[in-house]
Amino acid sequence: MYQGYNVPEASEKLGITKQTGYIWLERWNEEGYNGLIPRFAGGRPSKLTDQEKNQIKEILKDRDDWTTKEVAKLIYDKFGVEYSLKQIIIILRKLGLKFGKPYPKDYRRPSDAEKQLKKT
Repeated sequence: MYQGYNVPEASEKLGITKQTGYIWLERWNEEGYNGLIPRFAGGRPSKLTDQEKNQIKEILKDRDDWTTKEVAKLIYDKFGVEYSLKQIIIILRKLGLKFGKPYPKDYRRPSDAEKQLKKT
């Protein structure tokens, strides 16, 4: 706006909707820079308590090959709370757990495969 653009032009340059541009302009005029700081509401409270989440974390430490579907079933069986797989991923990240697609395990692989590989 300080460069001489009107709200629709400035909004297009910023890649936001015209409506958002007008909202930002109104906030700037009323509160200055502080009016442009995002105001996140925080979202819905969790269905699980922090203690229950810590219990889940301890259970998950027993194995290292959990799938998100298995974690969702575990939460439902233990606490009666149903989550989407996307929400399970969010919970696992907040617990500080890392996850990824597991490598398939070859049933033909000998138990001392690393040792045999070092010999060759």
